[in-house]
Amino acid sequence: MARRVLSLWLSRLAVDRLARRKPALREVPLVTILGDRGRMIVVAVNAVAESAGVQPGATLADARALEPSVTPIDADFAADALALDGLADWCGRYTPWVGLDAPDGLFLDVTGCGHLFGGEAALLDDIVARLKAFGYQAKAAVADTAGAAWGMARHVRDPIVAVPPGQGRQALAGLPVEALRLPPDTAAGLRRLGMRRVGDLYGMPRAGITTRFGVIVTRMLDLALGVAPEPISPRRPVTPHVARAAFAEPISTPENLTTATLHLLDELCAGLERAGRGARRLELRFFRVDGRVERSIVGTSRPVRAAGHLARLFAGKLDRVEPGPGVEIMILSATAEPLAASQVEMPVGDAAPTLAGTHEEGELVDRLGNRFGLIRVQRLLPRESWWPENAVEAVPALSPPTSPPSTAAAIWPADRTRPLRLLARPEPIDVIAPVPDDPPLSFRWRGVAHKVVHAEGPERLEPEWWRELNELRDYYRVEDTEGQRFWVYRAGLYQPGRTARWYLHGVFP
Repeated sequence: MARRVLSLWLSRLAVDRLARRKPALREVPLVTILGDRGRMIVVAVNAVAESAGVQPGATLADARALEPSVTPIDADFAADALALDGLADWCGRYTPWVGLDAPDGLFLDVTGCGHLFGGEAALLDDIVARLKAFGYQAKAAVADTAGAAWGMARHVRDPIVAVPPGQGRQALAGLPVEALRLPPDTAAGLRRLGMRRVGDLYGMPRAGITTRFGVIVTRMLDLALGVAPEPISPRRPVTPHVARAAFAEPISTPENLTTATLHLLDELCAGLERAGRGARRLELRFFRVDGRVERSIVGTSRPVRAAGHLARLFAGKLDRVEPGPGVEIMILSATAEPLAASQVEMPVGDAAPTLAGTHEEGELVDRLGNRFGLIRVQRLLPRESWWPENAVEAVPALSPPTSPPSTAAAIWPADRTRPLRLLARPEPIDVIAPVPDDPPLSFRWRGVAHKVVHAEGPERLEPEWWRELNELRDYYRVEDTEGQRFWVYRAGLYQPGRTARWYLHGVFP
């Protein structure tokens, strides 16, 4: 199948963006300006200002001489880029392969997409008409190469141009040399030599052109004619697993959005099953009638292709989608990883067949992860260390242990009683205790006094020699009159005449 590239040119992007926010600006001669060495230079003009003779590149003083009522607004290139980025998102309704052609254009790889819209001419007409309804003046052209489409969009009067496959060379021949995306100085130099049209370059010796102008002319000519490849870099990763739904009438109710999401998930999961893969990250895009694109993204802790589980993950996010005047297209895409078929156990008696191994833990992690972030859903695994702060490590909830099962750190030690809640940092406490090494009789923690009625210990822990800590600890398990149980320790050996330092390190359930 021949490659087909669509070039979209938004010639008045800056002024159209301003007029969308304030429609009254469409009726006045509007220009955007930029300061340059003490002068104000016109960057963009609307149709009213252009009809008065104002052109980009003129000074604001010259513009006012031509049209005294001109309305200047400071150019905002960041806002223009953001608007172009939003339009690129919207163009995802036509193809997932959308690239930026800054500052005022887009490239769309529409190979194999034309028939979905009634042909390429109908696709071009649809995209230009919709942009016009949004308030953007646009021209579009489709050809075999990005270079040819770019030249046709910018140097042919018609707002839409569809170059038949294989006809790019003939279509470019009559266009000015500027259609090759050449620097202005280079194009001016070619004109001085009598080469005003692209076709004038076809029969010229390449060596002579390269000697005078460098490789830029022949390079851009080869790109436009398809002699050299010109890939289009998509703004977002293009995934092979996509499900799409277009509606005859826009939908906006939560029920309709939920039903459409379930339909897309069923379709996507069926495709994933055929491919032997499972989704890890899913993005659901809602293309609104007014041109805005809403997004809902979920992630999974492991490859998944269970539509019901994925629907529950999306359920908590659909209420944040703003359908506005209505959603006309929904597209669900997923990045996937290999997922083998699950083993099914043979039923015993009247029991129903079940999967070998349960997925409840994974589904719980996914639900929590999409609410708080998968990186925040963790579990604690034992680590080979006697020092309490280093005896555990936090890992992703479903990751396997980092140590081999044969090591001592593979299981929780059963010969040492440890509190369920270990404080992030041991907290100092005021203790009344006999010396030299008896347990506390009472202590005060966070302003609350606790009288000890039962104590066990001490358990002496020596510091790890390779760490900076060099002071041993004597730990005690104590219980107060309220039945609360704590894990406290005395730091260092008893020294006559020096007050012992006590800390609370954990709380038992």
